[in-house]
Amino acid sequence: MDGGTITQVNQIFQNHVALSSSRKLQGGFRTFSTSEDFSAKKCVPCNAKDLRPMTEETANELISKVPDWNLVNESGVLKLNRSWKVKSFLKGLELFRLVAEVAESEGHHPDLHLVGWNNVTIEIWTHAVGGLTENDFILAAKINGLPLQDLLRRKAKN
Repeated sequence: MDGGTITQVNQIFQNHVALSSSRKLQGGFRTFSTSEDFSAKKCVPCNAKDLRPMTEETANELISKVPDWNLVNESGVLKLNRSWKVKSFLKGLELFRLVAEVAESEGHHPDLHLVGWNNVTIEIWTHAVGGLTENDFILAAKINGLPLQDLLRRKAKN
């Protein structure tokens, strides 16, 4: 691609995918650096008609930025997944409340599962595109920052 084409691609992304000026662009696409970057970012609305899910290759590069989350492929749909064991059923509901507050503030909502009385699993993926977007990694990083230690059967790893 020549310089003019890259500039055109950048303009298309900025006008149609709602990229913020603080996000690094390399060859017309966003790049990422640390999990702190994700937790400091804000989810963007997923209403762009040309928004597509990220590739599995990109997701594999980013998964290390959100410790303790797993990348799963369910029938061709990439998702982030993480599980916890909580002290009690009520502690599981409290964990959901904390996650719900973050999800509401970000406008991005995960799938929450409480199986048995103490097994909590969260799945994050962008339903609107049928796969993963940067929003999913942002939400995972913000969930990682929640004070969950008192809710868990075992102390969370640092």
